[in-house]
Amino acid sequence: MEQNFNLYHTFYIVATCGSISGAAKQLYISQPAISKSINKLEQHLQLSLFYRTSKGVTLTAEGEILYKQVATAFQALKQGEQKARQAAALGIGSISIGVSTTLCKYILLPYLQNFIAQNPHIKISISCQSTNQTVAALKNGSIDIGLIGEIPTQDELFFYPIQEIEDVFVTTESYMQNLQARNELSERSLLSNATLMLLDKQNLTRQYIDIYLSNQNIASEQLIEVTTLDLLIEFAKIGLGIACVIKDFVKEELTDGTLIQLPLNTPIPKRKIGFAYHTSANPNPAIQKFIAEFIS
Repeated sequence: MEQNFNLYHTFYIVATCGSISGAAKQLYISQPAISKSINKLEQHLQLSLFYRTSKGVTLTAEGEILYKQVATAFQALKQGEQKARQAAALGIGSISIGVSTTLCKYILLPYLQNFIAQNPHIKISISCQSTNQTVAALKNGSIDIGLIGEIPTQDELFFYPIQEIEDVFVTTESYMQNLQARNELSERSLLSNATLMLLDKQNLTRQYIDIYLSNQNIASEQLIEVTTLDLLIEFAKIGLGIACVIKDFVKEELTDGTLIQLPLNTPIPKRKIGFAYHTSANPNPAIQKFIAEFIS
């Protein structure tokens, strides 16, 4: 095929120039070499492609048909080269991201506005889904990168941490006073006797908190499970119970006193969040730029 490509290229240049000598100058090869290539292509096709005259060459009827197709092919290649160079110059590319609703709202969304403004030619698609779904999508190649909490070692995935997060228990001052009025003052008693509000059991954050509660021998008989962190925060703000949330995401409420943080003798160990991608993947320039600017 490579040999035939060279023959068709020579044919295209000869037909465009209208002469063997003109093609030889453009291709920087000798006129006999040009003639040999044309003869070889004619033998391969068993067609006569040119009329030879003292003034140059003109296409035969069969040559005209072939030229139109070959010209379209070479023009398409030229346009492809131009678009590839344009993509490199403008940063054109695409990124598909898997992320939970919580991390999308509080971590990804604030960054995206500026990134998209600075890189308008990069196409971004976002799948809001659970961490388990994001990990599965990374493994089957349906997304490029995932923004997730650190998970147990996954040989197929590379994890690049970007920040730490801290899980805390929060409630309203009035709810806390009601608990304390019942002389439930110890940390264990507070959490065991309160209405405890957690994410559902399918959530990796919930699984992480369950391990903590088990290690502290804390079990609550009154439990509310929800699917999103936003609901936990809203439920806590109206005094339905004690919610386990990510501290960074309730800074405003803790500052203005809408919520208070329960002091813990043994704090919940901090976790890491970061970008994950398949170890066999070679991130394209758009993805590399996205990650680099995110952590800068």
